[in-house]
Amino acid sequence: MNIKYIWLFILLIAFTACNDIEDVLEDNNVNTSNEILPELTSGSADFSNYVALGNSLTAGFTDNALFIAAQENSMPNLLSQKFALVGGGSFSQPMMNDNIGGLLFGGNTMPNGSFGPRLYFNGAGPAVLPGMPTTETFAPSNGPYNNMGVPGAASFHLLFDGYGNPNFLEAGLANPYFVRMASAQNATVLGDALAQSPTFVSLWIGNNDVLGYATSGGSTGAITSQAMFEGSINAIVGALQQAGVKGVMANIPDVTSIPYFTTVPYNPVPLDAATAGALNQGYAAYNGGLQQALAVLGPLGLITEDEVARRTISFSAGEGNALVIIDENLTDLGAINPAFAALPQYRQATEEDLFVLTLSSLIPQGYGTQIPLEDKWSLTPEEQMEIKLATDSFNATLAAAASQAGFAFVDANTLMLQLADGSFSSGDYTPTASLVTGGLFSLDGVHPTARGYALLANEFMKAIDATYGSNFEASGNLLNVGQYPTNYSPLLQ
Repeated sequence: MNIKYIWLFILLIAFTACNDIEDVLEDNNVNTSNEILPELTSGSADFSNYVALGNSLTAGFTDNALFIAAQENSMPNLLSQKFALVGGGSFSQPMMNDNIGGLLFGGNTMPNGSFGPRLYFNGAGPAVLPGMPTTETFAPSNGPYNNMGVPGAASFHLLFDGYGNPNFLEAGLANPYFVRMASAQNATVLGDALAQSPTFVSLWIGNNDVLGYATSGGSTGAITSQAMFEGSINAIVGALQQAGVKGVMANIPDVTSIPYFTTVPYNPVPLDAATAGALNQGYAAYNGGLQQALAVLGPLGLITEDEVARRTISFSAGEGNALVIIDENLTDLGAINPAFAALPQYRQATEEDLFVLTLSSLIPQGYGTQIPLEDKWSLTPEEQMEIKLATDSFNATLAAAASQAGFAFVDANTLMLQLADGSFSSGDYTPTASLVTGGLFSLDGVHPTARGYALLANEFMKAIDATYGSNFEASGNLLNVGQYPTNYSPLLQ
C-alpha cells in the first residue's frame, strides 16, 4: 500500500537549534544588572548531608537510559551544587561506567532488549546508540550514595527488602539499578537512605504507580491501589519525620500530558484515492455487518445508531485519516448474539484518544489502517479517566503527607499542565511539553533533558525558599536553565 507517513521528528530541523536557543538565554533569576542582591542563606534548612529518594526522575534518566552525562545533570546533583554554597556536603551518585547507557547482566545484555543503550537523534528520528553497555549489574557496591533514585521504582518499592536482591531479578521482584547500589541483599531503598543520617531529603515518588499502566495503553500492569499507595507514602514520610529530617516533596504530573502520549496524532495518515478505496473495500464487510446487527439488535435496545456510526470505518483521499483501533469499551456484539461473533470492536480514533510514541514507526507498515491497533497502542478516554482519578487521589495523599511533615512541596502536576498549554515561562524562555522542540523532554518522551532537570531543580529551590526561609531565588542563585543541553551527541561515549 502506498501509505505515506511523515514522522513528526522530521519537523525537528530545529533540533540542534534547541541547544542554541540564544546561548545567552537567561533565566529570570540570574542577575544581569548592577542590582545588589541579598546574601544567600539556607534559612532553617540544613543541607550538610542531602539524600535524594525517588525513581528515574531522581536518578537522571534521559533518552531512555542512565549514563554518566545524564547523571551529572540529574536534578539532585544540580541541587547539591547550589546546596554546597550554603553548607551542603559532598553528593555521591551510583555512576554508570559510560555514556552509552544500559546494563550488562553477568556480562550479557538482556535478551528482550531492555536496559539497552541510550537513544540519540540520527537526523530522521530517534535511534539506539550503537555500542555495548559496559556497566555490570552485579558489580560490587561502592556506596553509600546520596542519590538513591532508582529507575522503575514505585512507591512501595522503597520499602521492599528484596528490591536489591539479585536472586529475585529473574522473577521480576528486584531492580537491577538497586542491585548495583544496595548495601545488602535485604536492604531497602529507604533504609539505605536513612542509614546515612541525612539532614535534608528530596522525595519524588509515585510516577511509576501509574506510568506502567499508561505506557502499556492500559493493557498490562496495574495502577497501584490507593490503600497501598497511601500506606507506602505515610510509612516513608513517617520514617523521615522520626529521623528528624527536613525535606522537599513533589506530586505526580499528569502522565497523559507528556510527549510520550501527545506526539502521535489520532489522524496522521495521508492517502491517495486508490489506497483509500482499497481500505474502504477491505472494511466493507465489517461495515455491512454493523448494519445487520443494527437491524436485529437495534429494536431490542442492544445497540444504537450512534454506536454503529461511531464504529463505521471510512477513509478518504487526502490528509487527516484517523487510525483504526480496537476499543474494548464498545458493545461486544458476539457476546449478545453468536451470529455477530465475527464483528470485532473496531472504531476510528478521535481527538480524545491518545497514542503511545512507539507506535510512530509502525504506522508506515499499515498499523492503524490495514491492521487495527490493539489496546496497547492507545489510551481511550475511559483509560485516561482511570489514570486521572488515581493521579488525583495519589496527589492528595502526597500533599497531605508533605503538609503533616512540614516539608516543602512542589506542584509538579500544575507545572506539567502549564508546560503542556505553553503558559509557563522562565525569563525570556517559554519552554513547552513538545517532544524535543520544547526543550525539556528527551527522546523517550517521558524523561526530561538536562535543561528540563535544571528547570525542575529551580522549582524545588523555590519551594524550599517558601518553606524554610532560604533565598535561592531572591539572591539570584537559581540555575540558568538555558545553559543546559537539550540533547547529547552520539559521539559522547
